[in-house]
Amino acid sequence: MYHARWLGSVRCGGSGMIRVKVASGENGVLEGLGIGEIASPPDDGNRLIWLDIDDPNDADMERVGREFGLHPLAIEDAVRRHQRPKIDIYQDSVFIVFYALELIDDRPRTREISLFAGRHYMITVHEGDLAVLEETAIRWNDAVLKQTATPSIGLLVYSLLDSIVDGYFPVIDELAERVDDLEMQIFAGDAVETHEELFELKKDLLAVRRVVAPERDVMNVLVRRDAPLFSREEITYFQDVYDHLLRITDSVDTYRDLLSSALDISVSMASFRLDETVKRMTSASIILMSMALISGIYGMNFVNMPELEWQWGYAYALALMAVVGGGLGWFFHRVDWL
Repeated sequence: MYHARWLGSVRCGGSGMIRVKVASGENGVLEGLGIGEIASPPDDGNRLIWLDIDDPNDADMERVGREFGLHPLAIEDAVRRHQRPKIDIYQDSVFIVFYALELIDDRPRTREISLFAGRHYMITVHEGDLAVLEETAIRWNDAVLKQTATPSIGLLVYSLLDSIVDGYFPVIDELAERVDDLEMQIFAGDAVETHEELFELKKDLLAVRRVVAPERDVMNVLVRRDAPLFSREEITYFQDVYDHLLRITDSVDTYRDLLSSALDISVSMASFRLDETVKRMTSASIILMSMALISGIYGMNFVNMPELEWQWGYAYALALMAVVGGGLGWFFHRVDWL
């Protein structure tokens, strides 16, 4: 029978904080052990170790890498950070870079997590507190205590990746609601503010896709069993994570297409409203110009204009302008220009 528990925090000679979580057999008492002793599994192989390293420096990672036999290239990637999601498979270990997503001020933000996995250990490296790690600890602990699956590093890696990917869905749902709101604003005519928010949302979706698409490729490698570290049963769990990433990728692509269509609709509606305004202004200009033509003719004051001496000339000119203006107004209304 296995037990899982946090052993607390220790320092590794530098500034990084290391938490150690252990699943071990009933006689596997590990309190007070150093990093080197933790890195050496017992002969019966019943110890499973999770080292969570927060904000490490070069000295921390060199010490951990030396004790666990990690590849120098993987250590360098974990320290330098800002890596593209990827998987590197070594002889007796696997190095994975994944990103957690968080909503900060209603915008998605990525948090990098570097993961080392060996036969008896998993090491996670990150900056700052991550809620997804606590969720992973809970899932793994439940799986170990309830014995819903054979305790293994593969199960622990799956628990972490699954927790990360499950955290994407609330972010995608929030972005989907923003897309719906933008569509409503576009049809309501709020073009200027809508366009600015629309471009910001497209950038957010692009940032999410830059993370999700490479992660899908990472899971594809695991599903194809290119990593001998994991068993066939564990590959089945990874397939579930891969399916979730496919759903998320499809959703992101769908919402990006919707935003592109919404932008086209917004531009078309703005052009339509402009055309309607131009038609109405053109109609009003023609009516006023026609009336001004009549008033201009009778304002020339030539001697041989018979209407100048006519008693009803003024009323006649006003009536003529009214008739011409009314007739043109009726015509433009019929052709839907007014």
